[in-house]
Amino acid sequence: MRVRLTALSVAGAAALGLITAPAIAAPDRPTGTDQVTVFGHRGASGYRPEHTLASYELAARMGADYIEPDLVPTKDGVLVARHENEIGGTTDVADRPEFADRKTTKVIDGQELTGWFTEDFTLAELKTLRAKERIPEVRPNNTIYDGRYEVPTFQEVLDLRARLSRELHREIGVAPETKHPSYFAKIGLPLEPGVVEALTRNGLNRPNAEVAVQSFEVANLKELSRSLRVDLVQLISNSGAPQDFVESGDPRTYADLVKPEGLREIAGYADVIGPDTKVILPVREDGFLAEPTSVVADAHAAGLEVVPYTVRAENNFLPKDFRSSDDPAAFGDVFGFFRALFDTGIDGIFADHPDIAVTARDEFAEGR
Repeated sequence: MRVRLTALSVAGAAALGLITAPAIAAPDRPTGTDQVTVFGHRGASGYRPEHTLASYELAARMGADYIEPDLVPTKDGVLVARHENEIGGTTDVADRPEFADRKTTKVIDGQELTGWFTEDFTLAELKTLRAKERIPEVRPNNTIYDGRYEVPTFQEVLDLRARLSRELHREIGVAPETKHPSYFAKIGLPLEPGVVEALTRNGLNRPNAEVAVQSFEVANLKELSRSLRVDLVQLISNSGAPQDFVESGDPRTYADLVKPEGLREIAGYADVIGPDTKVILPVREDGFLAEPTSVVADAHAAGLEVVPYTVRAENNFLPKDFRSSDDPAAFGDVFGFFRALFDTGIDGIFADHPDIAVTARDEFAEGR
């Protein structure tokens, strides 16, 4: 990215009561141009319900260089932070009788979903809901925070970023992801104007701002490239194709985008690719890692940086090489997985447990 870790040195900071074991405060660390940038995936979602201000704050205090809000709109066009516009799994809306009649079935990017959707709620209505842990079977400890946090707006996330940057004496980056842009454009709630307006209003639409705007689609990133002066991240799934390609009849897939010619095209409108870790380190049918692909080297040759997603510490999400037991909720050898990824030459990493990612990154930088 245009702003590398050299500009993001970390001062050690206490967590002010936000952090409970096993989370720890961010250590002091050296800086260098070859260090991997750590993105707190949905905040510190390994320790708090995702996409809450508490999760983002914890990520920053653990040493994450960037926090990552996924953005979806409300009925009245306000951008809020949720992984999906269907909020039955991440809020208490199903327990709210006043919203029982909002339950409906929709087709989002070709997938039929039944539940409650942000675009059917005003911001005032959405603010009455409370967040909850999305995967309680894997992260039961996080459920003690169910019902404690609101759904934040994008502006509230940017306000938090500014406050934490002052308190921690370093710039905290923000990496908003535009969710389902084709779908929201079709229903009259386009994401792009709100993203551009918010970043501009907050003084963040400028070169060298610690901002990286992401999308799994291509057309909206190209549109944003004409209005934004920040880093743009083309996300790359391990399967399928960008939804805008599907709808326009473009036969290309994500696999085509990571071929050398596809990467050269991406470099014309974006600065970074954000591939699934499996695009870089494939997993065989038996669950163990295969040999690394050439994607990192090919992307670097095209002038792109590479920030894969997502490392999670639990066995449930790790390749079998790094699992500690059959317990899906137990932590495995996540340090080993980080090392395998760092060895490929990546420039950054999305992680649910930012404290572990920071430690792994620092050990790798020190040759340990």
